Amino acid sequence: MDDPLRVIAEAEGVFLRREALGCGYTDKLIRSRMRSGAWHRVRHGAYCFWDQWAPLKPEQRHLLLAKAVLRTTPGPVALSHTTALIAHGVAVWGADLRRVHVTRLDDGAARVEHDVIHHVGRLAAGEVVEQDRLPVVGAARAVVEAASILSTESALVSADSSLFRKHCTPDDLHAVARACNHWPGSQKIHVVLHRMDGRHESPGESRSDYLFWRHGLPRPEPQWKVYDHRGILVAALDFAWPALGVWGEFDGRVKYGRLLREGQEPGDAVFEEKQREDRVRALTGWLCGRIVHVDLDNPALTAGRFQMLFARAAAARAAIGA
Repeated sequence: MDDPLRVIAEAEGVFLRREALGCGYTDKLIRSRMRSGAWHRVRHGAYCFWDQWAPLKPEQRHLLLAKAVLRTTPGPVALSHTTALIAHGVAVWGADLRRVHVTRLDDGAARVEHDVIHHVGRLAAGEVVEQDRLPVVGAARAVVEAASILSTESALVSADSSLFRKHCTPDDLHAVARACNHWPGSQKIHVVLHRMDGRHESPGESRSDYLFWRHGLPRPEPQWKVYDHRGILVAALDFAWPALGVWGEFDGRVKYGRLLREGQEPGDAVFEEKQREDRVRALTGWLCGRIVHVDLDNPALTAGRFQMLFARAAAARAAIGA
């Protein structure tokens, strides 16, 4: 016979203390399950099984905490801000995932608890949607809300992701921003709306573009397509500066995993990527600059490396012209 608490946890994400008591557990037995590592306390009064919790990534653990908050919070609320972004499947980077964000749907006051922040604000009809059976503010509003509390770089990651994954459109984001122009942090929101680009396919690409902008580099063209003499697509470059004769690629582990075909090893994908780079260089004559995660943590050094590439490319064109 199925464990009734396991059934609840699989359906709701977490089970509550009162549900455990209803299944015959005592507080002493609950503490025993915690000490043995069989159960994990998600928040006060809400638990899950350790084998559910252990394999979860940080964003998934945050969403499980959000489910616990929804099950233990009196009064109607909707997930909002970065929590809503995660619920919608929008990428987040640099956000504090220790606290869940909710917006009150009643007359409850704004307040901060150790693991949840309660916001108050007007939500028009239709601004709260159901996502995997959870009440969540719409993706466009969540992007704008998150932009008001995150760094510009973090907000750009989520704005780009929401556009790339087609959760919303630029017009949707601009409309929400106009309606929320009085919010604290609204000036930052407009910076994000000006720089966002749904052609960026990953947080690494969004952060790279932010790096270029913050260090005064020319704005690149994302996903620049290179064709061979037969008109066959050879590559879609992460970043390209056609007038300068330079292109850039963000190399993340996820990217190489995405390139793997059935039966391939990671090394095979890396080798094919090298061949692709050689073909692009032969077809365009451009120089390539690669960016990895550690480069994003050294932005001035990385920007200087690209400035040197621009200078080298300009010198090479001048030599040919001479």
